[in-house]
Amino acid sequence: MGIFDIFKKKKKETLDNGLSKTKETVFGKIARAIAGKSKVDEEVLDNLEEVLISSDVGVDTTLEIIDRLEKRVARDKYVSTDELNNILYEEMSSMLADNDNSQKDGFDIDAAQKPFVVLVVGVNGVGKTTTIGKLAHLFKQQGLNVCLGAADTFRAAAVDQLCIWGERVGVPVIKQKMGADPASVAFDTLSYSVKNNMDVVLIDTAGRLHNRVGLMNELTKIKNVLKRVVPGAPNEVLLVLDGSTGQNAFEQAKQFTKATEVSSLAVTKLDGTAKGGVVIGISHQFQIPVKYIGLGEGMDDLQAFNRMEFVKSLFGKE
Repeated sequence: MGIFDIFKKKKKETLDNGLSKTKETVFGKIARAIAGKSKVDEEVLDNLEEVLISSDVGVDTTLEIIDRLEKRVARDKYVSTDELNNILYEEMSSMLADNDNSQKDGFDIDAAQKPFVVLVVGVNGVGKTTTIGKLAHLFKQQGLNVCLGAADTFRAAAVDQLCIWGERVGVPVIKQKMGADPASVAFDTLSYSVKNNMDVVLIDTAGRLHNRVGLMNELTKIKNVLKRVVPGAPNEVLLVLDGSTGQNAFEQAKQFTKATEVSSLAVTKLDGTAKGGVVIGISHQFQIPVKYIGLGEGMDDLQAFNRMEFVKSLFGKE
Protein backbone atom coordinates (compact mmCIF):
# COMPACT_ATOMS: atom_id res chain seq x y z
CA MET A 1 0.00 0.00 0.00
CA GLY A 2 1.47 3.35 -1.09
CA ILE A 3 1.54 6.62 0.89
CA PHE A 4 -1.41 7.97 -1.10
CA ASP A 5 -3.47 4.87 -0.32
CA ILE A 6 -2.64 5.11 3.37
CA PHE A 7 -3.67 8.79 3.40
CA LYS A 8 -6.91 7.98 1.58
CA LYS A 9 -7.70 5.16 4.01
CA LYS A 10 -7.05 7.39 7.02
CA LYS A 11 -9.27 10.11 5.56
CA LYS A 12 -12.11 7.62 5.04
CA GLU A 13 -11.73 6.28 8.58
CA THR A 14 -11.94 9.82 9.96
CA LEU A 15 -15.08 10.46 7.89
CA ASP A 16 -16.72 7.18 8.92
CA ASN A 17 -15.93 7.77 12.60
CA GLY A 18 -17.12 11.36 12.44
CA LEU A 19 -20.48 10.39 10.94
CA SER A 20 -21.01 7.26 13.04
CA LYS A 21 -23.57 8.81 15.41
CA THR A 22 -25.57 10.30 12.54
CA LYS A 23 -25.53 6.98 10.71
CA GLU A 24 -26.57 4.97 13.75
CA THR A 25 -29.36 7.36 14.74
CA VAL A 26 -30.83 8.12 11.32
CA PHE A 27 -30.76 4.58 10.00
CA GLY A 28 -32.02 3.22 13.30
CA LYS A 29 -35.03 5.51 12.89
CA ILE A 30 -35.49 4.47 9.25
CA ALA A 31 -35.37 0.79 10.21
CA ARG A 32 -38.12 1.37 12.75
CA ALA A 33 -40.15 3.42 10.26
CA ILE A 34 -40.27 0.55 7.76
CA ALA A 35 -40.44 -2.35 10.22
CA GLY A 36 -42.91 -5.01 9.06
CA LYS A 37 -43.29 -3.45 5.60
CA SER A 38 -42.34 -5.14 2.34
CA LYS A 39 -42.86 -2.19 0.03
CA VAL A 40 -42.68 1.58 0.11
CA ASP A 41 -46.25 2.83 0.51
CA GLU A 42 -47.88 5.99 1.79
CA GLU A 43 -47.41 5.01 5.42
CA VAL A 44 -43.69 4.35 4.90
CA LEU A 45 -43.30 7.72 3.18
CA ASP A 46 -45.11 9.48 6.04
CA ASN A 47 -42.87 7.75 8.59
CA LEU A 48 -39.77 8.52 6.55
CA GLU A 49 -40.75 12.19 6.33
CA GLU A 50 -40.94 12.34 10.11
CA VAL A 51 -37.56 10.61 10.45
CA LEU A 52 -35.76 12.98 8.08
CA ILE A 53 -37.23 16.12 9.65
CA SER A 54 -36.36 14.92 13.16
CA SER A 55 -32.82 14.15 11.92
CA ASP A 56 -32.27 17.81 10.97
CA VAL A 57 -32.26 17.26 7.23
CA GLY A 58 -34.67 20.21 7.12
CA VAL A 59 -38.31 20.57 6.10
CA ASP A 60 -37.79 21.85 2.55
CA THR A 61 -35.16 19.22 1.73
CA THR A 62 -37.23 16.45 3.32
CA LEU A 63 -40.29 17.39 1.27
CA GLU A 64 -38.16 17.37 -1.89
CA ILE A 65 -36.79 13.90 -1.04
CA ILE A 66 -40.29 12.55 -0.32
CA ASP A 67 -41.59 14.05 -3.57
CA ARG A 68 -38.81 12.33 -5.52
CA LEU A 69 -39.54 9.04 -3.76
CA GLU A 70 -43.26 9.33 -4.55
CA LYS A 71 -42.41 9.81 -8.24
CA ARG A 72 -40.12 6.76 -8.17
CA VAL A 73 -42.86 4.65 -6.56
CA ALA A 74 -45.46 5.88 -9.07
CA ARG A 75 -43.11 5.18 -11.98
CA ASP A 76 -41.82 1.78 -10.87
CA LYS A 77 -45.18 0.63 -9.41
CA TYR A 78 -43.37 -1.45 -6.78
CA VAL A 79 -40.43 -0.36 -4.67
CA SER A 80 -39.34 -2.67 -1.87
CA THR A 81 -38.16 -1.39 1.48
CA ASP A 82 -34.84 -3.11 0.76
CA GLU A 83 -34.40 -0.72 -2.17
CA LEU A 84 -35.20 2.33 -0.04
CA ASN A 85 -31.66 3.00 1.19
CA ASN A 86 -30.28 2.83 -2.36
CA ILE A 87 -32.91 5.27 -3.60
CA LEU A 88 -32.25 7.64 -0.67
CA TYR A 89 -28.52 7.41 -1.41
CA GLU A 90 -29.10 8.33 -5.08
CA GLU A 91 -31.43 11.23 -4.31
CA MET A 92 -29.24 12.76 -1.60
CA SER A 93 -26.15 12.43 -3.81
CA SER A 94 -27.91 14.21 -6.67
CA MET A 95 -29.09 17.00 -4.35
CA LEU A 96 -25.54 17.76 -3.26
CA ALA A 97 -24.32 17.49 -6.86
CA ASP A 98 -26.90 20.08 -7.96
CA ASN A 99 -25.27 22.69 -5.71
CA ASP A 100 -21.65 22.34 -6.80
CA ASN A 101 -20.58 22.07 -10.42
CA SER A 102 -16.89 22.60 -9.73
CA GLN A 103 -16.09 18.86 -9.47
CA LYS A 104 -13.38 19.96 -7.03
CA ASP A 105 -13.06 18.96 -3.37
CA GLY A 106 -12.50 22.11 -1.34
CA PHE A 107 -11.46 25.41 -2.93
CA ASP A 108 -10.20 25.49 -6.49
CA ILE A 109 -7.01 27.48 -5.92
CA ASP A 110 -5.21 28.64 -9.04
CA ALA A 111 -1.53 29.06 -8.16
CA ALA A 112 -1.09 31.27 -11.22
CA GLN A 113 -3.58 33.82 -9.89
CA LYS A 114 -2.59 34.64 -6.35
CA PRO A 115 -3.31 35.46 -3.67
CA PHE A 116 -6.51 33.44 -3.27
CA VAL A 117 -8.54 35.43 -0.74
CA VAL A 118 -11.09 33.88 1.60
CA LEU A 119 -13.32 36.03 3.82
CA VAL A 120 -14.51 33.84 6.70
CA VAL A 121 -17.84 34.66 8.39
CA GLY A 122 -19.98 33.04 11.10
CA VAL A 123 -21.27 33.61 14.62
CA ASN A 124 -19.11 33.24 17.70
CA GLY A 125 -18.80 29.69 19.01
CA VAL A 126 -19.20 27.77 15.74
CA GLY A 127 -15.48 27.06 15.43
CA LYS A 128 -14.75 29.85 12.94
CA THR A 129 -11.26 30.77 14.15
CA THR A 130 -10.34 27.11 14.67
CA THR A 131 -11.51 26.35 11.13
CA ILE A 132 -9.27 29.13 9.80
CA GLY A 133 -6.31 27.62 11.65
CA LYS A 134 -7.04 24.14 10.32
CA LEU A 135 -7.50 25.49 6.79
CA ALA A 136 -4.12 27.20 7.06
CA HIS A 137 -2.60 23.87 8.11
CA LEU A 138 -4.33 22.06 5.23
CA PHE A 139 -3.10 24.56 2.66
CA LYS A 140 0.42 24.61 4.08
CA GLN A 141 0.53 20.81 3.74
CA GLN A 142 -0.25 21.36 0.07
CA GLY A 143 2.88 23.52 -0.23
CA LEU A 144 1.05 26.86 -0.24
CA ASN A 145 2.14 30.04 1.51
CA VAL A 146 -0.66 31.20 3.82
CA CYS A 147 -1.36 34.47 5.64
CA LEU A 148 -4.05 35.07 8.28
CA GLY A 149 -5.86 38.35 8.97
CA ALA A 150 -7.29 39.02 12.44
CA ALA A 151 -10.17 41.29 11.41
CA ASP A 152 -12.40 40.22 14.32
CA THR A 153 -11.22 43.20 16.34
CA PHE A 154 -14.21 43.29 18.70
CA ARG A 155 -13.04 40.31 20.78
CA ALA A 156 -9.52 40.25 22.14
CA ALA A 157 -9.85 36.49 22.54
CA ALA A 158 -10.47 36.10 18.80
CA VAL A 159 -7.21 37.84 17.90
CA ASP A 160 -5.27 35.91 20.54
CA GLN A 161 -6.76 32.60 19.38
CA LEU A 162 -5.85 33.30 15.76
CA CYS A 163 -2.30 34.22 16.77
CA ILE A 164 -1.99 30.91 18.65
CA TRP A 165 -3.10 29.06 15.52
CA GLY A 166 -0.65 31.07 13.45
CA GLU A 167 2.20 29.96 15.73
CA ARG A 168 1.03 26.32 15.69
CA VAL A 169 0.80 26.18 11.92
CA GLY A 170 3.79 28.44 11.28
CA VAL A 171 2.09 31.16 9.25
CA PRO A 172 2.04 34.97 9.69
CA VAL A 173 -0.93 36.70 11.34
CA ILE A 174 -1.64 40.37 10.56
CA LYS A 175 -3.37 42.19 13.42
CA GLN A 176 -4.01 45.61 14.94
CA LYS A 177 -5.13 46.73 18.40
CA MET A 178 -8.52 45.69 19.74
CA GLY A 179 -11.35 47.86 18.40
CA ALA A 180 -9.46 48.76 15.22
CA ASP A 181 -11.34 49.10 11.95
CA PRO A 182 -11.76 45.53 10.54
CA ALA A 183 -11.45 46.85 6.98
CA SER A 184 -8.09 48.39 7.89
CA VAL A 185 -6.86 45.00 9.15
CA ALA A 186 -8.10 43.36 5.95
CA PHE A 187 -6.26 45.99 3.88
CA ASP A 188 -3.00 45.45 5.80
CA THR A 189 -3.35 41.67 5.50
CA LEU A 190 -3.82 41.67 1.75
CA SER A 191 -1.16 44.33 1.16
CA TYR A 192 1.34 42.23 3.15
CA SER A 193 0.30 39.10 1.24
CA VAL A 194 0.77 40.71 -2.15
CA LYS A 195 4.18 42.09 -1.14
CA ASN A 196 5.30 38.72 0.24
CA ASN A 197 3.91 36.60 -2.60
CA MET A 198 1.41 34.65 -0.50
CA ASP A 199 -0.74 32.00 -2.16
CA VAL A 200 -3.74 32.02 0.20
CA VAL A 201 -5.16 34.70 2.51
CA LEU A 202 -7.70 33.81 5.22
CA ILE A 203 -9.43 36.74 6.91
CA ASP A 204 -11.37 36.29 10.15
CA THR A 205 -14.37 38.58 10.76
CA ALA A 206 -16.54 39.45 13.75
CA GLY A 207 -19.16 36.87 14.66
CA ARG A 208 -22.19 39.07 15.26
CA LEU A 209 -25.76 38.66 14.09
CA HIS A 210 -27.70 40.97 16.39
CA ASN A 211 -27.52 43.83 13.89
CA ARG A 212 -27.83 42.53 10.35
CA VAL A 213 -27.53 45.99 8.78
CA GLY A 214 -24.34 46.71 10.73
CA LEU A 215 -22.91 43.32 9.78
CA MET A 216 -23.78 43.81 6.12
CA ASN A 217 -22.20 47.27 6.05
CA GLU A 218 -19.05 46.03 7.75
CA LEU A 219 -18.60 43.06 5.40
CA THR A 220 -19.34 45.25 2.36
CA LYS A 221 -16.69 47.72 3.52
CA ILE A 222 -14.14 44.91 3.97
CA LYS A 223 -14.88 43.51 0.50
CA ASN A 224 -14.57 46.96 -1.11
CA VAL A 225 -11.19 47.49 0.58
CA LEU A 226 -9.96 44.07 -0.58
CA LYS A 227 -10.95 44.87 -4.17
CA ARG A 228 -8.82 48.00 -4.05
CA VAL A 229 -5.76 45.86 -3.33
CA VAL A 230 -6.60 42.86 -5.53
CA PRO A 231 -9.36 43.26 -8.13
CA GLY A 232 -11.92 40.48 -7.78
CA ALA A 233 -11.13 39.75 -4.13
CA PRO A 234 -12.39 38.00 -2.12
CA ASN A 235 -12.46 34.79 -4.15
CA GLU A 236 -14.69 33.11 -1.55
CA VAL A 237 -16.94 34.15 1.31
CA LEU A 238 -16.90 31.08 3.55
CA LEU A 239 -19.69 30.70 6.12
CA VAL A 240 -18.76 28.46 9.06
CA LEU A 241 -21.67 26.62 10.71
CA ASP A 242 -21.79 24.35 13.75
CA GLY A 243 -23.36 21.10 12.53
CA SER A 244 -24.20 19.97 16.07
CA THR A 245 -26.73 22.80 16.49
CA GLY A 246 -29.13 21.36 13.91
CA GLN A 247 -31.92 23.80 13.11
CA ASN A 248 -30.01 26.71 14.62
CA ALA A 249 -27.43 26.23 11.86
CA PHE A 250 -30.24 26.69 9.31
CA GLU A 251 -31.21 29.98 10.96
CA GLN A 252 -27.61 31.21 10.95
CA ALA A 253 -27.29 30.33 7.26
CA LYS A 254 -30.53 32.22 6.57
CA GLN A 255 -29.33 35.35 8.37
CA PHE A 256 -25.83 35.39 6.86
CA THR A 257 -27.00 34.75 3.30
CA LYS A 258 -29.24 37.79 3.70
CA ALA A 259 -26.40 39.88 5.10
CA THR A 260 -23.71 39.02 2.54
CA GLU A 261 -22.98 36.98 -0.59
CA VAL A 262 -21.94 33.65 0.92
CA SER A 263 -20.31 31.46 -1.74
CA SER A 264 -19.33 28.36 0.25
CA LEU A 265 -19.88 26.55 3.54
CA ALA A 266 -17.78 24.82 6.17
CA VAL A 267 -19.75 22.64 8.60
CA THR A 268 -17.93 21.92 11.85
CA LYS A 269 -18.35 19.61 14.87
CA LEU A 270 -19.96 16.73 12.94
CA ASP A 271 -18.17 14.22 15.15
CA GLY A 272 -20.08 13.38 18.29
CA THR A 273 -23.44 14.52 16.91
CA ALA A 274 -26.35 12.74 15.23
CA LYS A 275 -27.18 15.83 13.19
CA GLY A 276 -24.97 15.27 10.14
CA GLY A 277 -28.07 15.54 7.96
CA VAL A 278 -27.78 19.32 8.21
CA VAL A 279 -24.98 19.17 5.62
CA ILE A 280 -27.43 17.96 2.98
CA GLY A 281 -30.30 20.16 4.11
CA ILE A 282 -28.40 23.44 4.31
CA SER A 283 -26.57 22.92 1.01
CA HIS A 284 -29.86 22.07 -0.75
CA GLN A 285 -32.00 24.78 0.83
CA PHE A 286 -29.55 27.64 0.27
CA GLN A 287 -28.02 26.31 -2.97
CA ILE A 288 -24.51 26.86 -1.60
CA PRO A 289 -21.79 24.21 -1.89
CA VAL A 290 -20.23 22.69 1.22
CA LYS A 291 -16.46 22.91 0.80
CA TYR A 292 -15.09 21.68 4.15
CA ILE A 293 -16.33 19.61 7.09
CA GLY A 294 -14.94 19.33 10.63
CA LEU A 295 -14.76 15.81 12.03
CA GLY A 296 -12.75 16.16 15.23
CA GLU A 297 -10.51 18.30 17.41
CA GLY A 298 -7.23 17.39 15.73
CA MET A 299 -5.43 19.69 13.32
CA ASP A 300 -5.92 17.15 10.53
CA ASP A 301 -9.62 16.59 11.21
CA LEU A 302 -10.86 19.26 8.78
CA GLN A 303 -11.49 17.70 5.38
CA ALA A 304 -12.19 19.04 1.94
CA PHE A 305 -15.77 17.95 1.33
CA ASN A 306 -16.34 15.17 -1.19
CA ARG A 307 -20.11 14.81 -1.65
CA MET A 308 -19.97 11.24 -2.96
CA GLU A 309 -17.70 10.02 -0.14
CA PHE A 310 -19.88 11.82 2.42
CA VAL A 311 -23.10 10.14 1.28
CA LYS A 312 -21.33 6.79 0.85
CA SER A 313 -20.13 7.00 4.45
CA LEU A 314 -23.60 8.00 5.64
CA PHE A 315 -25.11 4.94 3.94
CA GLY A 316 -22.27 2.56 4.80
CA LYS A 317 -21.19 2.06 1.19
CA GLU A 318 -17.64 1.29 0.09
